[in-house]
Amino acid sequence: MRVRFLLGLLTALIAVAPGLNAQDVSGNLLEVSKSAICSEIVNRSPADGGVRFSPEVGKLYCFSRISNIESPTQIQHVWYFNNTERARVELSVNPPYWRTYSSKRIMPEETGRWRVDILDNEGNVLKTLGFDIAP
Repeated sequence: MRVRFLLGLLTALIAVAPGLNAQDVSGNLLEVSKSAICSEIVNRSPADGGVRFSPEVGKLYCFSRISNIESPTQIQHVWYFNNTERARVELSVNPPYWRTYSSKRIMPEETGRWRVDILDNEGNVLKTLGFDIAP
């Protein structure tokens, strides 16, 4: 009984704590339900996805399907080459789920390890996609 009372009190305090938003309180956080690095987007879906691409690929896309969206918000795709940020793309997403993508030109000399971090509007990493550019 006492534990139930304390849990109720804690829940009430969290609900009115300044700086928290509705998603934090409800536990409904954005979710990356599908993602891919690919060389093409066809009919708003990823095509030719993979984790290893040729240096001649020219351009790659990061596709994200974001779920559990309660209100319009933003996500970011942050592209890294050998742990150095190369591009940051802000993307709008809307309830209840949204498909979106960003792209990055890949120069033939940019061989090595790449990754894209998918971030929520507060900078939290929702998912990381790693891939290699190699002959």
